[in-house]
Amino acid sequence: MSIRRRLTLFYSTILALTLIAFSTILYATQTRFTYDSNKANLVRQAGIFVNGPRPFPAPGEPSQSGGGPPPEEPFGGALPDGTLPGRWTQTRSSDGTVTGRTYDLTGETLPLSEKGLQAVLSGAGWFETAQVQEQPLLIYSQSFQAKEGTASRESTPYVIVQVAFPIGEREQSLYWLRLILVVGCSVAIVASFAIGWFLAGAALRPIHRITDTAQAIGAERSFSRRVEHVGPADEVGRLAVTFNAMLAELESAYRQLEGSLDSQRRFVADASHELRTPLTTVRGNIELLRRDPPIEADERAEILVDTTGEVDRLIRLVNQLLVLARVDAGQELLREPLPLKPLIEDVCRQAKLLAPDRSILYGPAVDLSIMGNRDALKQVLLILLDNALVHTAAGATVEIGVSATGGRAAISVRDTGAGVAPDALPHIFERFYRGQVSRSGAGTGLGLSIARELVRAQDGTIAVESQLGQGSVFTVTLPQAG
Repeated sequence: MSIRRRLTLFYSTILALTLIAFSTILYATQTRFTYDSNKANLVRQAGIFVNGPRPFPAPGEPSQSGGGPPPEEPFGGALPDGTLPGRWTQTRSSDGTVTGRTYDLTGETLPLSEKGLQAVLSGAGWFETAQVQEQPLLIYSQSFQAKEGTASRESTPYVIVQVAFPIGEREQSLYWLRLILVVGCSVAIVASFAIGWFLAGAALRPIHRITDTAQAIGAERSFSRRVEHVGPADEVGRLAVTFNAMLAELESAYRQLEGSLDSQRRFVADASHELRTPLTTVRGNIELLRRDPPIEADERAEILVDTTGEVDRLIRLVNQLLVLARVDAGQELLREPLPLKPLIEDVCRQAKLLAPDRSILYGPAVDLSIMGNRDALKQVLLILLDNALVHTAAGATVEIGVSATGGRAAISVRDTGAGVAPDALPHIFERFYRGQVSRSGAGTGLGLSIARELVRAQDGTIAVESQLGQGSVFTVTLPQAG
């Protein structure tokens, strides 16, 4: 069962129970009030009839003449023909025989059940309903002594008086009240179900849109879709906003993952290509050395030198791949305050041994300290110096400069080589990428990639500026110590 249907049924059930309880209480209260009022009136009417003055003579007593007032005694009988004064009134003897009735009961008798007769004779009042003259009546029966003042009160006979009241109109009113309550409650429940269904649908519409969006994303594998929500910032609105924010994060993560997978595929393909070339050369050289008859000694020496060079190239390539693998795995570098001057001097001394025919100029204006890792930064500077020396002609100069601004230190390596073409600058830090100028070199295309990852691991940045024919400037920026 859907949430919408459950919510609608929940609202409707609560309203139905509330209306039923209210209607039941109202109807019961009105019914009790109506019948209690009628019963009180009947009891009062019976008391007036029993205790009131007798306006007519008792049976066998001659009617007074001369206009004199009748004797003021309690009622003890009826008119000579058995007719009582008033309406809906009847008397019975103690054995239940009817002794008198009012004119409106001519030919009719107010009933009294055996149980009621016993209750009345015991001194209690008795109420019952009956259909008389095709209309419902509420009948009250009460016993009383016919005469007073006798010698023995116990010997005085008891007479039962019955008074009735038509309750047809009251029952009709209660019937209409009951009908109105039933119809009104039914209409209210149906209307509440329809309104609850509409409101639940309106409240859950953003959730349906979220569901549709999620299904569309699953089918299209596109995280660019968003949930459109223009309603209030309630719980459902916040859910839509949160879902959109989650989609944005997923889209960013998915694009990063796609980029990582593409980079990984390119990395594997390029690594396979780079490893295949020296391995093929080594295998070919081994086959030459195994020839029978053996090749000449001079040619064998050249092959061995070539094989040693290819093996060294494999070792460098594997070491560089290991460095990249460690960085990609998120291995954190230990960072500490590091003076730049002694480190750069050490790097320059090592670089000069690699290219004695080129000069390296370093003259720092200030001695700065940065927060970094000594080994990682040294490897970065050696990579940049090696790259600058490779692309600098013999007798030329490579410059290293240090500056500070905004709490960060900048280390720049400038060469006077051929420079980098503008279309190659965006790719210069990509793995295994080598520009046309360096295609003939022995590099692997991993040096600048390693430098960038190591700089990033130290919370730094690396950038390049280059012009064809004028050289290039690589700048590494790192946070200063303190």
